Amino acid sequence: MTVDALVVGSGVAGLSVAVRLADAGVKVGVVTKATLSETTTRWAQGGVAAVLHDDEDSTDAHLADTLRAGAGLCDAEAVRVLVDEGPARVEELIALGAVFDREASGVLQRAREGGHSHARILHAGGAATGAEVERALVTATVGTVSEIREHAVAVALHVEDGACRGLAIHDSSGRHELEAHTVVLATGGAGQLFEVTTNPSEATGDGLAIALRAGVPVCDVEFMQFHPTALHHPAMPRPLLSEALRGHGAILRNAAGERFVDELAPRHVVSMAAEMASGDVSHLWLDATGIEEFQARFPTLWASLAAARLDPTTEWLPIAPAAHHLSGGIVTDLDGATAVPGLFAVGEVACTGVHGANRLASNSLLEGMVFAARATEAIEAGHAGPQGSGAMRALLGVAGGIPVTPLEVEVIAPVAGAGPAEARRALQRAMTRGAGVVRSADSLRKVRSAVASAKGAASGETPEQIELANLATCAEALLAAATAREESRGCHVREEFAEPSPEWRVRQLIRA
Repeated sequence: MTVDALVVGSGVAGLSVAVRLADAGVKVGVVTKATLSETTTRWAQGGVAAVLHDDEDSTDAHLADTLRAGAGLCDAEAVRVLVDEGPARVEELIALGAVFDREASGVLQRAREGGHSHARILHAGGAATGAEVERALVTATVGTVSEIREHAVAVALHVEDGACRGLAIHDSSGRHELEAHTVVLATGGAGQLFEVTTNPSEATGDGLAIALRAGVPVCDVEFMQFHPTALHHPAMPRPLLSEALRGHGAILRNAAGERFVDELAPRHVVSMAAEMASGDVSHLWLDATGIEEFQARFPTLWASLAAARLDPTTEWLPIAPAAHHLSGGIVTDLDGATAVPGLFAVGEVACTGVHGANRLASNSLLEGMVFAARATEAIEAGHAGPQGSGAMRALLGVAGGIPVTPLEVEVIAPVAGAGPAEARRALQRAMTRGAGVVRSADSLRKVRSAVASAKGAASGETPEQIELANLATCAEALLAAATAREESRGCHVREEFAEPSPEWRVRQLIRA
């Protein structure tokens, strides 16, 4: 495959770029690990946060809510772009055919979710927003892009003379080198680092890992957000009990049946409270019995709960926090350009500066759409390298924004032993216990042996080994950043440092 632009990933961010570039006459190729529609986007229930023209809400309020949730590490310039340009991107998605829930009068329904001061969240099918967004984009992609390659995992970036020239992938027929003038990483997150996650099995941090190995700067990788209300159930990925339920009055109860937290607080507050309240029990409870017309409002959730033999109208639902969204990633400017010319990153794999230390609910689909559009415009205009904007400012020595501090990642030596499947499970268990919502230097240190075993079991080039190698690379970086950050901020609590520290209002920068 030789194309003008190679998009790696088929979620909201990747397909938004692919569709826009193809419409502009650019020869576009799309590479995805599973099928075109099997992505983390498909599992997104929360919705899309946007202040539309007929709202009483304001973009200033949306900006303030996002900054508050980000716990001091959001880039205000990036957030302003998100909230100001988001409404137009939502309108474009509707024009593509996405169908959002409406009132009987025809007006779009708005819901309120945790951390939001106003009801500004759009949903589709109550809690099937991601699936509807993905359906609309897949339909628009098929027949417009030049080539689609499914069931292919990213192995390495091809960087030559300081610029990205392509990508190595592995599929059923082996390893292949793909050439492109521009590579756009839209590979999603790394929820599979943890034993309990809302992410699909494909979310193994591939884009982040190949960027780390290529020396592309990344930031904020210690901030893995845990969703507070994943259904406590053997299914994996964990079924997500949408934040919209709490927006409609569902109550969080501890093991004693008592309400213990403001349900509409930002996610990190609720997740931490849930973790602390759980004590020695495996789960807590979400009481949605007071929601009227549950089946009509949330038909997708109703069906998944029925499959689990649960009736939300008569019984409390068992819940536990689950790894959900990586707030950091590959550092980009406000047009998605990375520090390596020819390489762009959009969506969850990118660190635009929007999320800071914790993502505000329902900002992720919006981020994918907004920065995909900006990346597309930059690529069309021939902007191969980064500009001094957003999270990229500090890297380029441009004034403003959150300062960065360099971080050395100690390489963990591989240890041979277990097979790939066993080593992956052991890594996930260790990360969940040692690098979850509540962490300590000792708990983080104990994870290292599982990383060493994972690296030892990932020495080949089967898809299983490639994924494990990528997980191990991401785990190594996350552990280093989480250990160095001696404070509690955003997505996690450090037991030895219970409060945020002004000295730690910095991004930790990793680059080889």
